[in-house]
Amino acid sequence: MDAGSRPRVGAFFDVDNTIIRGASAFHLAVGLYRRGFFRKRDLLSFGLHQSRYQLFGENLGQIDEVRSRALSIMTGHSVAEVTAIAEDVYDEVLCLRIYPGTQKLLDEHIAAGHEVWLVTATPVEVGELIARRLGVTGALGTIAEHKDGFYTGYLVGDLLHGEAKASAVRALAERDGLDLTQSYAYGDSTNDVPILSEVGFPCAINPDGRLRRHAREVGWPIREFRGRRRAARRGVNAASLAGLAWVGGLVFRAIRRAVRP
Repeated sequence: MDAGSRPRVGAFFDVDNTIIRGASAFHLAVGLYRRGFFRKRDLLSFGLHQSRYQLFGENLGQIDEVRSRALSIMTGHSVAEVTAIAEDVYDEVLCLRIYPGTQKLLDEHIAAGHEVWLVTATPVEVGELIARRLGVTGALGTIAEHKDGFYTGYLVGDLLHGEAKASAVRALAERDGLDLTQSYAYGDSTNDVPILSEVGFPCAINPDGRLRRHAREVGWPIREFRGRRRAARRGVNAASLAGLAWVGGLVFRAIRRAVRP
């Protein structure tokens, strides 16, 4: 590196409850329900799954079970259709749920010439859509395998969650030559501690109780953008399951087509 050159800097943002109020994938599931993709009882089932996470916390075995079910029924569904619907739902719902405080942070990093990445357990198609609309560099997300434009029912790699997020950020930094000691990360959940720990400038945004305590213990800054809204979180674990529910919800219509005479 030349003496006068600056290190390449990245800024990594979680999505749900960090940029967008609530679970983005759940809002997409609601949008899909309104378009007739599945029945009301299916939407209620998604809500019940979220409630279990809110009450009892994360259960990795349950995540694996739901993920397997969702992926198995996803087989054969069109990626193009999913992307088109996600575009509509963003315009109708998600763009209205962006925290102005986080938007300001995003804009500041863009103005500073930093690479700005969204890092989310939500399907990567959704993450990339949000990244495009926000004008940031790109997104890392959970990848559902597809072939010839249709989902196969398998994941490529792991659900992008917890330590997997940190691994993805390290790989990206190596690829793009980013100096993580000079980079930034933002998250709202204790599950974001691995990615926050990777950078020189971590910040907890709208943190859940455990992340708030951890941030205070280690001296990380805390930003609260929820205004007068109740600071206590409903539980970020719902966001991970909502991503899986979104995947499952997308294919209910395909299933109905398959069983029609």
